[in-house]
Amino acid sequence: MWNLKWLPVLGVILSSVAHAQPSEINVLSPGVVYNAGLIDLAQAYSKKTGIKVTVKSDGMGKIVADIKGATPPADVIVLPIAFMDGMEAEGSIVADSRIDLGRVNVGLAVPKGGPHPDISTPAKLAAVLKSGGTILYSDPANGSMEARVINDMLHRYPEFRGVKAKISTKGEGGEALVRGEGQMALQLICEILNHPELELVGPLPKELGAYIDASVAVSTRSAAPDQAKAFITYLNRPENELVWRSKGMIRQ
Repeated sequence: MWNLKWLPVLGVILSSVAHAQPSEINVLSPGVVYNAGLIDLAQAYSKKTGIKVTVKSDGMGKIVADIKGATPPADVIVLPIAFMDGMEAEGSIVADSRIDLGRVNVGLAVPKGGPHPDISTPAKLAAVLKSGGTILYSDPANGSMEARVINDMLHRYPEFRGVKAKISTKGEGGEALVRGEGQMALQLICEILNHPELELVGPLPKELGAYIDASVAVSTRSAAPDQAKAFITYLNRPENELVWRSKGMIRQ
């Protein structure tokens, strides 16, 4: 038989369990940040806190759809700034939870041991690309923001006319370069650094706008907003700067 005097205590215990924070955080991120240190820091955070951080990387269209309707809902959203502006305007992120993470530049990749020419100005970059054989980059038709940035750059500026560019229809431009389908590749630096078979010549000149700026925020659909905010705070800690930088993210 239950001793009735313990019922109030039992009620408090059950209430506490019912309101306990989940032990998992779900994160949605495009590849530009996933590959630029996010997955490494998520694993470190899980080890430090015991809270499982599940990071899902996908294309921009799928991420935007998942923000609004996926089950389970995302707790933390990572997006390029322009997309995050839209999410903020729609009320899809928690007010004052947004932090700008930084910038990932598009860079020029060559096979390991290849030459590292001077690409410090648009004119020098154009000359290198025109004389560099087949220049590979990812397919913009697949919805890749990175590929669209590169494609727009090559077609917007007249100095790039005459570049022998080839779109990779099987994976990234860097992957196509590893397969030997060309001589150089234009690729996000965070993705170039993931291929030991490749070397980074350097970032493209800033004035070409070949970069992606990203930010992070708590989703209004989050089941664990406090834990989501704590994870974002962790991502922004000064001691994590080295991880971001080593993976190609330039912090703002």
